[in-house]
Amino acid sequence: MREDGGMPNRLADATSPYLQQHADNPVDWWSWGSEAFEEARRRSVSVLLSVGYAACHWCY
Repeated sequence: MREDGGMPNRLADATSPYLQQHADNPVDWWSWGSEAFEEARRRSVSVLLSVGYAACHWCY
């Protein structure tokens, strides 16, 4: 848990500038990958997918 009481955010180490914009969100984000799907399967929860839209996303 972070000092502010929020969940750890796995995007803090992302190389994508778009993903880094969300590194401080109080959301338990996971990057696309097998670990995310394995965790969803383990917890029997749905996966919500962000398509990564931002007005200047393509600039990156």
